[in-house]
Amino acid sequence: MSTTAVHSLWTTAAEPIGKIPSPEIEYGQLAPVLIVVGAAIVSVLVEAFVPRKGRYHTQVFLTVVALAASFAAVVGLAAAGHGTTKAGIAAMGAIAVDGPALFLQGTILLASVVAVFTFAERRLDPADHGHKVDSFAAEAAAVPGSEQEQAAVKAGFTTTEVFPLVLFAIAGMLVFPAANDLLTLFVALEVFSLPLYLLCAVARRKRLMSQEAAVKYFLLGAFSSAFLLFGIALLYGYAGSVSYATIASVVDGSVGSVAPALADTMGNDALLLIGFAMVLMGLLFKVGAVPFHMWTPDVYQGAPTPVTGFMAAATKVAAFGAMLRLLYVVLPGLTWDWRPVMWAVAIVTMLGGAIVAITQTDIKRLLAYSSIAHAGFILAGVIAATPSGVSSVLFYLLSYSFVTIGAFAVVTLVRDAGGEATHLSKWAGLGRRSPLVAAVFAVFLLAFAGIPLTSGFSGKFAVFTAAAEGGAGALVVVGVVSSAIAAFFYIRVIVLMFFSEPKSDGPTVAVPSPLTMATIGVGVAVTLVLGVAPQYFLDLAGQAGVFVR
Repeated sequence: MSTTAVHSLWTTAAEPIGKIPSPEIEYGQLAPVLIVVGAAIVSVLVEAFVPRKGRYHTQVFLTVVALAASFAAVVGLAAAGHGTTKAGIAAMGAIAVDGPALFLQGTILLASVVAVFTFAERRLDPADHGHKVDSFAAEAAAVPGSEQEQAAVKAGFTTTEVFPLVLFAIAGMLVFPAANDLLTLFVALEVFSLPLYLLCAVARRKRLMSQEAAVKYFLLGAFSSAFLLFGIALLYGYAGSVSYATIASVVDGSVGSVAPALADTMGNDALLLIGFAMVLMGLLFKVGAVPFHMWTPDVYQGAPTPVTGFMAAATKVAAFGAMLRLLYVVLPGLTWDWRPVMWAVAIVTMLGGAIVAITQTDIKRLLAYSSIAHAGFILAGVIAATPSGVSSVLFYLLSYSFVTIGAFAVVTLVRDAGGEATHLSKWAGLGRRSPLVAAVFAVFLLAFAGIPLTSGFSGKFAVFTAAAEGGAGALVVVGVVSSAIAAFFYIRVIVLMFFSEPKSDGPTVAVPSPLTMATIGVGVAVTLVLGVAPQYFLDLAGQAGVFVR
């Protein structure tokens, strides 16, 4: 056959393509995310073009201003009614702008501002070669202990790249709970996970431990992402679409006409159940629920403490937001299928986190297992499958995030010659040596334990009430028992601090700059305000608890 004949074959066989419609993007409704992404890109350029001496101040200023502007945009959207009457879908169906999305984005941004203050702290360690140092390695690319690293320390280098990384992570977290299709969900997951893997590896002290934590997090995170992606593929095979609304309508049986190629697999329940289970596994990994919690203690212990605080608070908010949207918007028709599984996960998570925490001797590992137990408490609210369930989870996430960041900020203050003194034996007698720091930490521990007049009590009460109303009374009983077990090890730390004799060679409490003081101050204030007068915030969470579909 001649070339011309072949040519004529494949030019005439092609169907004429109609005009590709240009995408319509609602930039105003996406402003919170766009501001943070824009700042992250500018932040990368700062690393490239601003002289080394000026980078730290430029980055801190840029990061805080961007997060404040983004929060202002969230408040503006909420004030304009996008959380209630004008709630809708933006960006060609990719992102939902509704009450839960705006509430969670606001929580993530407020928690991130407070966490960034701990990133910027430079007064805790003594000056090295006349240069102020922070929690991050002088040069992240240098091999620990090498001549290159020593030269970097001597020259006063600092890893200011943590600021663009944290901005990219926050941008991903803002999209994650608002994602309205499975591909957007996956892209957001990767955008916030990859910077976190890097941030875990850049501790100034105990660098090998920090790098080990990052490798564990990266490998296990890659597994969870693979499960999520496989689940997305199966759900696409089931519904012929990655859009939440379309999948929901196929589950309900209310879908219209179907492409012939998809008609064979559509409505195949095996694809739906296996695909959904895999997507849920990816999300349960991110919230640190048992049995997907193995990474949590090692990563919390090895990562730089400011990163641990940020990750513990913001990742949970984003992941629970995404889980709520998936269960309430896509799969309300499957409640009978997912509730028994989630019951089991919630029970083993609450009991597992509380019981294993008793055996811990490191304060960061103790807080890690505590966060696992809290994931179980929040799951109790998710399982309620009622509007009060959604609002109670939103409120719990708000109160939990500030207590967590505040607690880890206090951990950065207690130091000995090797850096942070995280072994529990070092905290003995801290209440006599530094009454104020010990008292503040005691407030956070009481909030974790759910003692009345703290935000922890209000949050647990809201979640357990919603679970009981939703028919999960037995779960509430397990939750109360777990809380009692957990209260034991929180109170044990308080007793250790106030009723033990301080050791002569014990750690000192570093005097922080106003940045860390602000973080701890905000944490205490939010803990007490949400504990003493939670009603306004509960009402706010109630108004924000309606998903758009």
